[in-house]
Amino acid sequence: MTTTKPNDVLGHPRGLIYLFFAELWERFSFYGMRALLVLYMTKQLLFTDDMAFGVYAAYMSLVYVTPMIGGILADKILGFRKAILLGGILMALGHFFLTFEHPIFFYGSLGLIIVGNGFFKPNISSFVGNLYQQGDARRDSGFTIFYLGINLGAAIAPLACAWFAESYGWHYGFVLAGIGMIAGLLVFNNGLKKEVFGDKGLIPNKDKYNKITFGLNRGKLITISAFLAVPLFGLIIKFHEFEHYLVWVISAFLIVYIIYIINSVTTKEKKRLLVAVYFTILYTLFSAIFEQAGSSLTLFADRNVNLVGMDAAGTNSINAGFIILFAIPFSMLWTYLNKRKINPNSAIKFGLGLVFLGLGFVVFALSAHSIDEFARTSMLYLVLGYLVLTIGELFLSPIGLSKMTELSPLKYVAFIMGVWFSANFYGHFFAGKIAKLTTVTESETNVFTKGVFGDIVEFITGITPEIAMQNSENYQQLYSYLSVYASFGVISISVGIVAILVSPIIKKAMSGIH
Repeated sequence: MTTTKPNDVLGHPRGLIYLFFAELWERFSFYGMRALLVLYMTKQLLFTDDMAFGVYAAYMSLVYVTPMIGGILADKILGFRKAILLGGILMALGHFFLTFEHPIFFYGSLGLIIVGNGFFKPNISSFVGNLYQQGDARRDSGFTIFYLGINLGAAIAPLACAWFAESYGWHYGFVLAGIGMIAGLLVFNNGLKKEVFGDKGLIPNKDKYNKITFGLNRGKLITISAFLAVPLFGLIIKFHEFEHYLVWVISAFLIVYIIYIINSVTTKEKKRLLVAVYFTILYTLFSAIFEQAGSSLTLFADRNVNLVGMDAAGTNSINAGFIILFAIPFSMLWTYLNKRKINPNSAIKFGLGLVFLGLGFVVFALSAHSIDEFARTSMLYLVLGYLVLTIGELFLSPIGLSKMTELSPLKYVAFIMGVWFSANFYGHFFAGKIAKLTTVTESETNVFTKGVFGDIVEFITGITPEIAMQNSENYQQLYSYLSVYASFGVISISVGIVAILVSPIIKKAMSGIH
């Protein structure tokens, strides 16, 4: 079913264009800062690799746990519009405060971005889904276009912010990221003024919103509470070695709330909800491996790749650049296949996404065959690996965004979108563990250089632990990176194949959703 209207743009609701550009600028700010963060910690703040990976993993995981809270508050009280505006303001403040080199500002800034992202991220994605009626065939295409906006920002930001940081100092790079967030807010607010969203995203229940608690209406109370939560998240990042306790708390909360939803919906909705959970679990694995991009892959590029035309921070734009090239063709592909009734179902797409992700990391590991005397590899493998895993991302991530809005019971859609983003919380938590496996301890190799995985690594790279230990420290560091990438590449491919094999069962449980 397709329901085009006279004021649609390029066959999609007019509001999609405003959400596209608002998300573009918000992601510019987010990815611009992310590209600088690990390098800033290791080069300017002089953190060890282990400390930098720990802080980065804690920050990036928490950025994706707050959307669950922001989703619930938007569903029940704020509505999408107010949640997005509040989140954008908090994130802009966070980026600007990073310009002050002091521990309170450093951890406080990360706390502001974490809380802000919780209000912004799930609700702008849910807002996109809200623009389409249930069963609208344009939905997957619309989300792929929206995903292009995310990656336009993500492609430009690392190059621009890295150039500013390199030319004028780290803090100018962070300022540019903050300006990007302000631009996103202005675009979104302009859409509100022009009323392009119609009656979508408004406060769901004004009586609930205006109810007085502690002398304030709930809307204002949520705003104040958001600012008060910032120091808490800053402390969790500072003492990130205890983050696993938070993982247990979040897991317990998720399980209890999902069981509550399951007990309050129809049988068909229960099946669909369980499929949403299954997709989220697959996305968690995808995220844990994929998100080496901002941490270990950035340091790998800095230390062990012969870079041409960009620095290590700039390599964070390669993936997003490929998304820009392929997002529209993929969007057209889904529409084309859908018209001919040969579009693979979402369960198969998820499996293919994991297979291509794994192949991308195998390509990174194959760079071992281009090692020079300085233990550096050809940039060609880095670019080609990013190309392959980007194809995997396009099979999985935008499709997942689209399916969450369809699989969710209508009154819980923003929360279930938050559950989807919790995959990034768990993914980044485990990504930090994976990144730490790449650190080199004197005269020791990681667990993936022994046994079955050791044989796999040797087959892919041609390097054994003995060869690595006979060479320089930089060579040993390279071997550590490549052994981890080869092993997790094979793990991802294996899980992807299993997901494809069980796809008929998943398709049946989706009860008519493609």
